[in-house]
Amino acid sequence: MVMMISNMKTYIVGLFLLLVASKGFINEVDAAGECGKTPIKSAAASLSPCLAAAQNGRAAVPPVCCSKVGALIKTAPKCLCAVLLSPLAKQAGINPAIAVTIPKRCNISKRPVGKKCGKYTLP
Repeated sequence: MVMMISNMKTYIVGLFLLLVASKGFINEVDAAGECGKTPIKSAAASLSPCLAAAQNGRAAVPPVCCSKVGALIKTAPKCLCAVLLSPLAKQAGINPAIAVTIPKRCNISKRPVGKKCGKYTLP
């Protein structure tokens, strides 16, 4: 029952994140352009499978999240940081200190270890 409530909560928060991103209610982050031609809102929405893992360091990171993060690191590594520090992430309850650990928790071998993301450093 607890797992079902947790999954439902994650689904609702993810859905909210997608709705907010699609409607454009959130201002662009100062690092706009870090995601190339992809609007930061779209990049954030694509990372919605990572929501629970970005809020709780003990939460399992879903494989689809690892896939999305890995692709983003490969194509636009600065975009991941821009998304994590965006107002949208803050509104979704993402903890940047936990979120920066996702590439390591996914065992992404070519992650930018030691790279600064605001006041956070990628492990």
